[in-house]
Parts: sequence; structure tokens; C-alpha cells
Amino acid sequence: MSPLRWTCKSTGQLALALTRGGHPVSADTVGTMLRESGYRLQANVKTKEGSLHPDRDAQFRYLNEQAREFRDGGQPVVSMDAKKKELIGEFKNVGREWEPKGRPVPVRLHDFMVPELGKAIPYGIYDVERNVGWVNVGQDHETAAFAVESLRRWWRGDGILAYPEADRLLICADGGGSNGYRVRLWKYELGRLAAETGLAITVCHLPPGTSKWNKIEHRLFSHISMNWRGRPLTSHEVVVELIAATTTKQGLKVHAERDLGTYPPRVNVSDSDMAQVRLRPHDFHGEWNYTISPNPGLDLRRDP
Repeated sequence: MSPLRWTCKSTGQLALALTRGGHPVSADTVGTMLRESGYRLQANVKTKEGSLHPDRDAQFRYLNEQAREFRDGGQPVVSMDAKKKELIGEFKNVGREWEPKGRPVPVRLHDFMVPELGKAIPYGIYDVERNVGWVNVGQDHETAAFAVESLRRWWRGDGILAYPEADRLLICADGGGSNGYRVRLWKYELGRLAAETGLAITVCHLPPGTSKWNKIEHRLFSHISMNWRGRPLTSHEVVVELIAATTTKQGLKVHAERDLGTYPPRVNVSDSDMAQVRLRPHDFHGEWNYTISPNPGLDLRRDP
């Protein structure tokens, strides 16, 4: 049985095809026969993660060991990632909220970006131990420089206050995107941050195909999505306020602020710039796990 024949046609189309083949039948009868045979109308379910890396479980165990070591030593452990970009304006937002009966909030028919309003790019930092989130809402480009700037803002506004004695920081991040393990700008900008703060920054990337297992996804981002469900995001200020108003029964607290900076894409980092970054790969999968130590000689005034 081909997928086209049996799953991509309506009961009416199946009935017509059977009738043409010499088996007269109505659409209702086709539906009854399908149900009796155990078929139901079903949507796709996202369960396949693609090819599994042979060291996937070992990487998760290593990441967990690193997190336990940092937390036992009173050092901060954060989960980082970018949330889905959102169009600013009177656009439909999935979900429903309470409104007077028969008076739904009117929104635009088509989701075309309004140039003068732009988009919102929320980038989150989630403190695993304290259950505290920090979201930097940008409007330009999601780049490695923007990701590290979000981390910098978290450290200056919250991290250094919560961990005044910290000299190390552990980041749990996805393996791709602006904070991917192959992105040179990501590592270079972390080197600059390490030089600014004096922190030795350790990064442990989640193995390929497991980004949805990042703690920030289900401990912060999912609650933000539920909090603003059914509400048009009409301005950047609305986005910031709705994110900051997100709470849970487990005591989640969230700070959000707007980032007016510009972050040009396609920035190249030269070999000489990378040579200034004191990056030490770990013995286990050094491409996924590495520590960047402060280099006081790194020129903080110059961009790559």
C-alpha cells in the first residue's frame, strides 16, 4: 500500500477511486471501513531525532557531572538558547485567552513583517540552581555576538550579585545556531567576556539532535509561550513586559529587557584573533566541551 493511496486522500476521493476500479462504495462507507480497521485521522508527531551520535548518552552524563561539580562548588550553571523570533504587530498568536463572548481580538490576515515594527529576538539565560531566567530581547540579528552580549548583561545585572565569589561559569548550550560549537565568533566573544569578568568559562554543548532537551526550553521558554498565548505582540515593550510577568508554581522569576544594539551577521574571526583566546579542549570530546580562561592581554576595544 503506497502512502499516496491510503493516507493522502479524503474518504470521498478514496470512494471515487474504488468506484472507478469496479467497487462502488460511498464516502461514508469508506470512513466506516477505515475506522473498523483501526484507522483514525491523525496529525504528525515529532518524535524522531534523526541519526543518533554514538556518544550521545555519554555526553549527557559528562554534562551532568560537570554541572554537579560546579553547583557543589557554589559556581553558577546556566542554560542558554535563543527563543523563536516573533513578528511585532497585530499578528495572530497561537492559543486562546479570556475575552468577552463574540469579541475576539482582531489581527492581520497575513503574517508579513511590518518594516517599521520589525521583529523580536528573545535570547534567554536560565540559572539552573536558582530557577531564575534572564531574557535579552533584541531586534537586529541573532549572532554569536548577540548571544554573548545577552550573557554579559545577565552577569552584570544578576549573576555577579548572586555569585559574588564565583571564578568559574558553566554554560549548557545547543550544538548549533549562534552558540554552536563550530562558531569561531562564539568562542572569540566568550574569550572577551572571560577577560572582562575574570571568569573561566566552561561550555558543554548538547549532542547533535537533542536541542529540545536543553533545560531552558521546558523550564523557561515553554512558560513564556503559555503566558503570552493568544495575545498579539504589538510592540517590543509588550514582549518585554509579558516575558517579565512569567511565573510558575515552582517559583520561577524572570527578568527581561530590550536590546537596541546592532549585531552584523557574517563576521569573520581571523586566526590571529583566535590565537588570543585561551581555549582548552577537554579530554572527552574537546569539540563539545572546552574551557576558556581569561587572557588579560586580549584587546577588548577591537572587534574581529
